Amino acid sequence: MAPTLAESATDSFDLTDFVINQGNGVKGLSDLGIKSLPIQYIQPQEALINIIPNESIPVIDMSNWENDPKIAESVCEAAERFGFFQLVNHGVTLEVLEGVEDATHGFFGLPAAVKRTYSKELSPSNSVRFGTSFSPDSEKALEWKDYLSLFYVSDDEANALWPPQCKDECLEYMKKAEILCKKLLTALMERLNIKEIDEKKESLLMGSRRINLNYYPRCPNPQLTVGVGRHSDVSSLTFLLQDEIGGLYVRVNEGKGDEDGWVHVPPIKGSLVINVGDALQILSNGRYRSVEHCVIASGSKNRISIPVFVNPKPTDVIGPLPELLAAGEKPKYKNILYSDYVKHFFRKAHDGKKTVEFAEV
Repeated sequence: MAPTLAESATDSFDLTDFVINQGNGVKGLSDLGIKSLPIQYIQPQEALINIIPNESIPVIDMSNWENDPKIAESVCEAAERFGFFQLVNHGVTLEVLEGVEDATHGFFGLPAAVKRTYSKELSPSNSVRFGTSFSPDSEKALEWKDYLSLFYVSDDEANALWPPQCKDECLEYMKKAEILCKKLLTALMERLNIKEIDEKKESLLMGSRRINLNYYPRCPNPQLTVGVGRHSDVSSLTFLLQDEIGGLYVRVNEGKGDEDGWVHVPPIKGSLVINVGDALQILSNGRYRSVEHCVIASGSKNRISIPVFVNPKPTDVIGPLPELLAAGEKPKYKNILYSDYVKHFFRKAHDGKKTVEFAEV
């Protein structure tokens, strides 16, 4: 039984047990109606960001993709300069996007006891994981987010093990995003003078996929915490569907003094936010940039977001593509087993771009 608000304000309330062990997550805390942020979620001052108003990332219209090569050029330029861009008229229908949004609300509306069956301790598979924050065991301050993470192995496994409240919608969204992903990666590789994505390169670029359903409940004192801390993704590309609430921020002009800051990615109905991950930065020898981003908490509304992470296979060794080195480029990154890179990312708290330093020469 959930504690009352009065109990939650006392020292006798075991927050870790309630949030993590019982599967209530931060949604459970928010549903209690707490009036102040628990100390475990208060972030250090350096975790909070300097926001630059009236700027954002490029928005690219793909409606004439097949006939206008300038659209592919815009994608490549955005991947080089910003590491982030929004796509509209990308071919994934509003019906598919709204379906997976509704399914996300459906899953997080389940009783805690049901969601807990997908926790690290009880889940039938490592491919299915319900959790909260990012890495609670290694974080000094927790993040204000619950999530369901689904690693795709096969349709059969997904149908057998993914939660029935969302499996069909997640599979459909992933498959439509994969079609878009192939278009984008083909253009990004051509920019590097790689004209064909053979079987080996397809594995390196998009050999595995993961979809996360993220839930950011309304938060007391949102200015004291974060939904997701500063980080870059470990993917090749990430395809993010965000709802209308907003809260995603991207770092721009890093290291450029007063110009170094964070811009909001405003929600656009039907759009997808695409960002370069560390794997593509390494494979492109730094030509394409993974960029820090974070999510701020909301004091007034519950927010969801649904990223699809397109990654190398865990067993792949990633490093600068051989065509780039053959053309005379010096390698900026060493070859590294992708599963080792991912383990390094998940064994620590979010820490900006420090994970990619693990692979630098």
